[in-house]
Amino acid sequence: MSLALSLYGAATALAEPFAPLVLRSRARRGKEDAARLAERLGRPGAARPEGPLVWLHGVSVGEVISLLPLAQALRARRPGLTLLITSGTVTSAQALAGRLPEGAIHQFLPVDAPGAMRRFLSHWRPDLGVLVESELWPNLIRAAGRRKTPLVLASARMTAKSAAGWAKWPGAARELLGSFRAVLPQDAASAARLDSLGARTGPPLNLKRIGEPLPCDEAALSRFTASLGGRKLVLAASTHPGEEALIVEAFRKAAPDPREAALILAPRHPERGAELTARFRAARRSAGDPPGGGIYVADTLGELGLFFRAAEVVVMGGAFTPGVGGHNPLEAARLGRAVITGPHPFNARDLYDEMLARACAIETPAEDLARHIRGLLDNPAIARRMGEAALAYAGGQTAALDGALAVLEPMLQA
Repeated sequence: MSLALSLYGAATALAEPFAPLVLRSRARRGKEDAARLAERLGRPGAARPEGPLVWLHGVSVGEVISLLPLAQALRARRPGLTLLITSGTVTSAQALAGRLPEGAIHQFLPVDAPGAMRRFLSHWRPDLGVLVESELWPNLIRAAGRRKTPLVLASARMTAKSAAGWAKWPGAARELLGSFRAVLPQDAASAARLDSLGARTGPPLNLKRIGEPLPCDEAALSRFTASLGGRKLVLAASTHPGEEALIVEAFRKAAPDPREAALILAPRHPERGAELTARFRAARRSAGDPPGGGIYVADTLGELGLFFRAAEVVVMGGAFTPGVGGHNPLEAARLGRAVITGPHPFNARDLYDEMLARACAIETPAEDLARHIRGLLDNPAIARRMGEAALAYAGGQTAALDGALAVLEPMLQA
């Protein structure tokens, strides 16, 4: 038993009485759902149904949405199964609304404190827990071990920085990673780092490569495209601070005539909508403004599928400034849209390398972005061929799901 993990458990037990104060403060800043703070303390917001239950956890929007294909596949194979899907952010809960599979329940994951985790697991009694990417919460993992709840780390990701940090605590890393019945790495680099820390890695699985096209209300799409008045549309999706100004500058250089084209800014965090609207004197989706020409801020949830379908050109954010690491281009690819991204997509490096090799993505520094936008606007046949190649690439990513199910199903039958 790791001394570091024992000290962590003791420290979080001492801090746990202060958790309600911290959560209420976060709720006042919009970082927690004030009506569901009890869930964050391990007090359930729903009854546990009878029968087998699989618990799936992803911390934020991208991770929890990536779980949906796995959830749907599990339900298809075992129709009587209850799925408990947990996440840690308000936006992830909003993104899941209306997209939960039949038989699924959403709850917020409790804070990683001993009492909260004990209450959570005692109530839900999962037959299997599947954590996504890099969710190594010590109290959660140790509490599941005491209950003999099998855990799987799926689509496991370990960056070089995280591996170096865990290497300073080798006993803790070995105990936590050794608690998983299976670790399914999302890429070869993560597999090597996880193996070096004591994991028993299995077949590769990157859940963000798997999924259905984003949904779209067809009537809303018709109304939206009609409101463009024949203008072409450039979508900048999942943008971050520091990027919007670069993208707006490139767009205005590429398409200076507002009668020709419009730019949608869809920030990764929609709460930034007011800030972006004021900064760029833009129309705003959440205010009911029509798009027109110029800049349009899309600060609503659940409409990205509409905007991908309406766009001639898609610019994926998160990679035009260092530090974020880029975002998954497959949401655009599944809808037959090629993407332009910046020079720093390290979190999706494998994906982009494969898409670049198939000529269905463009990687460029910000200073050349205007040229690429203009090129795709001027050459719709090229944009269409790139989009077709992107769609074909996205369609070939689902085989790994069968390998993951082959690992998970025996654990449910044990």
